[in-house]
Parts: sequence; C-alpha cells; structure tokens
Amino acid sequence: MRYASFLACALVAIATTKPTELVAQEAFDCDWPARAEAIVEPWSENTRTFANGEVRLALLDTIEPAAAAFHILILSPPYDEVGGRQCKTLSLAEGIGFAGVDFGQLQAGYDPAVGLVFDVSAGEYDTGSGTTGMQHLRFTLNQATGEIRAFWP
Repeated sequence: MRYASFLACALVAIATTKPTELVAQEAFDCDWPARAEAIVEPWSENTRTFANGEVRLALLDTIEPAAAAFHILILSPPYDEVGGRQCKTLSLAEGIGFAGVDFGQLQAGYDPAVGLVFDVSAGEYDTGSGTTGMQHLRFTLNQATGEIRAFWP
C-alpha cells in the first residue's frame, strides 16, 4: 500500500508540473570540463560570439564519459570585480555532458523578457537501447543577472 501511495503522489506531481520545470540540464561554474584543450577543433567552427562580443559560446568535448562528453562553454556578463566574465558550462548534470551537440546548427535570438535565447540540437544517451536521441535544446542567458536556464521545449 505504501508503494501505491508513493506512486500516486509521484504521478500527481508529474502531471501538475510544467514541462519546462522538468530540467535535467544545468549551467555549472567552470571546472574541469572547461579546459581550453576540450574546445572542439576547428575552433573557428565551434565557437561563436554574440552581443557585440560580450558573450562567447564554445563546444567542448571532454572525451570521457564517452557517451556524455559534450558540454557548451558560456562566457558572459556579468563581469566580476577585476573585469572577468562569468564562466559556465551547460551540461546534463555535473560532470555529465550531452551525447552530441550539433553546434553548427546553433541559432540565437533575443527576447526582452528573458535575454538571449539559444536553440541547438543536443543528444542524450539512452542506456537501455544504447542509442543517442537528438532533441531540441533551448537555453536562455540574462546578461544583467547571469542567470542561465535550459530546457527541452
């Protein structure tokens, strides 16, 4: 009975949660995935700038874990006390990246309500089937606050 009660509560929580709140991907402070050697070559095809050069995105390949090695590096305002930009990596979870990112198809726009809006295809490895499913990933960046939000729309 306890299991059925738990299951019922879980189903209600899922049914009443907005899809954008089911966020698995997050922006983390730069750490080991953000090494310069992890920027995918050629750099000219795997880095882009926005907002008059204030924002830079780069595709990272950390090699391991092999099924989740791709992260997106985000350098952006706000600036710290010595003039450095914030440094974040967009990943599925801490230390776990995407199975793939189609960086060449990255699209960017601006929404005054949220800031910069980025759209890209990113993959998540399915351990059950051993396949990678590419999905549409959207993330936003508020340059004033530094807030980064990511979700599968």
